[in-house]
Order: sequence, then structure tokens, then C-alpha cells
Amino acid sequence: MITDLFTADPVTPAAGSVQLIIAALIGIAVIVVLITFFKFHPFLGLILGSLTVGAVAGQPMADVVESFSGGLGDTVASVGTLIALGAMFGKLLADSGGADQVVDTIIGRSSDRMLPWAMAAIGAIIGLPMFFEIGLVLLMPVIFLVARRSNKSLIALGLPALAGLSAMHGFVPPHPGPLAAVDALDADLGLTLGLGVLAAIPTIIVAGPLFAKVAARWVDVPPPELFDSSDERGGKRPSFALTLATVLLPVVLMLGKTLADVVGQEGVLKSALDFIGTPFVALLLAVLVAMATLGRGGGMSWGDIMGSIEKSLPPIAGIVLIVGAGGGFKQTLVDTGIAGVIADWVSDSGFSVVVLAWGVAVLIRLATGSATVATVTAAGIMAPIAGDLAAGEVSLLVLAIGAGSVFFSHVNDAGFWLVKEYFKLSVGQTIKSWSIMETVLSVTGLIIVVALDLVV
Repeated sequence: MITDLFTADPVTPAAGSVQLIIAALIGIAVIVVLITFFKFHPFLGLILGSLTVGAVAGQPMADVVESFSGGLGDTVASVGTLIALGAMFGKLLADSGGADQVVDTIIGRSSDRMLPWAMAAIGAIIGLPMFFEIGLVLLMPVIFLVARRSNKSLIALGLPALAGLSAMHGFVPPHPGPLAAVDALDADLGLTLGLGVLAAIPTIIVAGPLFAKVAARWVDVPPPELFDSSDERGGKRPSFALTLATVLLPVVLMLGKTLADVVGQEGVLKSALDFIGTPFVALLLAVLVAMATLGRGGGMSWGDIMGSIEKSLPPIAGIVLIVGAGGGFKQTLVDTGIAGVIADWVSDSGFSVVVLAWGVAVLIRLATGSATVATVTAAGIMAPIAGDLAAGEVSLLVLAIGAGSVFFSHVNDAGFWLVKEYFKLSVGQTIKSWSIMETVLSVTGLIIVVALDLVV
């Protein structure tokens, strides 16, 4: 259980504890107000929030700029490349028809009673390598077609798929939020990935098929006529087994490195597993393998494969900048001494660190509407607490923040409007289905993480 708290490298505070706490609160408030009310891009909001923190804390502004720039650069160097490789992989999965193959295979082998469970599995598998917005758009035609063909509720089949997608987005690297939290808290990526998948499975079951059965009674809407069979991708596709093996390759490589570290026996095998299981190498290998298994296996020409990879990068530029700015904000908190004061307060408060981390992420999520901003900001605030914790405990801290980051999606979240417009729901119906599903997912995730904390 997480009990020990630790403040990382000692920092001479720029001001007294009360002033530092006020500086942190004002800085967070500036970020929230700029993003929520003035519609600033989160990248700008995090920059201005960081500068505000330093100014109120009495830190020389040149030092504040240096702290922010250093944190941003370190985060982009460590996390940005992984986000880029993950985007390449996800784009190849979509463009090759591999994602469609996974969908068609699972649905074709499912009975009517098992369809909600199959949709949850599809959401989780597609969500493993893909960013949330890309996976959401990809899943919509599948949800509509399956609902029409099976004559079942759109909500009963749609929510399980969205639960699988959202859980992977919140819990499992290589999604930007978990990656940023892993970097900020210096967590073991392979161990976090393994525990994340372990926590995601029961969470998806509760928030997906089980909750959807209840939500379908509250919201009953027919699937809109947005897609028909003529829209489905034709031509050659990679096989289901090949696609699934390719999707799971980076997961297996990173988990292999973790197992090798646990066993701890030095040798050629451990050295090899340490190298290929490094997140950068694992994702790079996955992209290279996907070029052959998904790209060529899906009948794509070399030009098509390169074009798909090229098109994958522009959409994630903003995400990389937001994550980098979150790293800059974290470093500003550390260098002003605020992070140490917060860690001392948490140590003396008696609150569970896991629950506190979840609560911080929830508040920022509700205020900004962004799961990624909630994760990177909460991770920065909680970073000094992780210093003296065991590897498994730090990974659970990452998962608690991830669970809090998906709490109650509402009108300030782009995902809320995507679901509303695609499903043709009213605002009230969207809240009673999607928003509550996200809340169930968040709370269930916290419960699972707390349960794991008792045994890790």
C-alpha cells in the first residue's frame, strides 16, 4: 500500500509556504480560466499559467522561463517521439484495413447476446494503439452498421465500444496522458502498461456492457443513416491474426523488458529484452513491422504506406505541444519549491495518495474538459510524492491520475460534442449516456486501483 511520501531533490523555496501554495492555486486558476472561458489553446494556457506561478512565487522571471523551457524540452524529447510513433502505427492500422478486419472478425463470431461484449473488445483493441479522437471516428460507422443489422439499441452497443476506447485512452501508454504521467512521475512504463491493462479490463466491463444495459433504458435512439454497406472498405486486408499480433507487439516487448528486470539475471537475453523493450525501440519496431504486416499485408503500395505515415503527424502536433507544456508547468512547480510544499502537505494530511491524485485530476478535468491537460497537470503536482515509492506504487499513481482524467465529460469537452452529434442525441441524452458512462468508468477505475494498491 502507498504510505511513504517523499520530496525529491531539495529545492530552496523562493518564498514562504503560504505564498507558494497561493502561487500554485493562482497558476492553476489561470490555466483553467484561459482554457475554459477565453478559449485559449491549452499550450498557451499552460505557458501563461507557468509564468504566473513563478511571478507570484517571487521567482526571477528569467529563471522561470528557463525552468519551463527545460521541462518542455525534456518532456518533448522523451514523450513526443513516442506519441509520433504511436500516431504512425494507428494510421497504418486504419488505412490498411486492419482495424476493419478486427471489427468484422469479432462481430462475425459473436451471438446477439454477446454483441455488447464484442463491441467493448473492439473498442479496447482499436483503442490500444490509437488516439481517442481517431478511434472514435473510426468506430462510429461500425457501431451504426452493427446496430442496424442486429436491430439493437444504439446506446446498448455504442457505449461498450466507447468505454473500451476511453479506458485505453486514460490508462494505457502509448496514449499521451499516461505517457506524460509516466515521464513526470518517473514510473516504469512496462509495469504501468501491464497494470493499466489489468485495471482496464474490469473497468470496461462495468462501464461498458453492464452500464450500457441500464443506459439503454434511459436513452433509446435509432442508429442514424450516416453509413451503409457501400461505405465499407473493400479490397485486400491483413488477416485478423496478423493484425492482432502486430497491435500487441509493442505491448509484449515492453512487458518482456519489465519481466526481465524483475528476474534480474544479467546476460545476453536480458540485455536484448532491455533494448527491444525500451518504449522508443518497441514502438519503432512496431511501426516497421506494421509497414510490412499491415501496409503490404493490406495491399498498400510503398507510396501509400509512406503517405499514411506522413499524414499521421500533423494531427498530433498540438498534442505534443500540450504534453510538452505540461512538462514545463511541472518543472516550474518543482523549481520554485511549490512541489515540495505540496508533497509535505499531502504527507501530513493523512489522505490516500491514490485518492488524492485521482481527485486532483478530476477537478482539472471538470474545469478544462481535457483529459490530457488533467493528466499532465495532476502528474506535475504529484511528482515529488513519487520519489520514495516502489515501482508498482508509482505505476498505480499514474493509473489513479488516468482514471480521474476521464471523469464526467461534459460541454467543455470535444469528445462530448463528437458523441452527441454522431449519435444524434440531445444534450440531456448525452449526459445521461456518455457523461455518466465516463463517470462510472472513472470511479470504477479508482476502485480497481485502490484494490491493487492493497496487494502491490
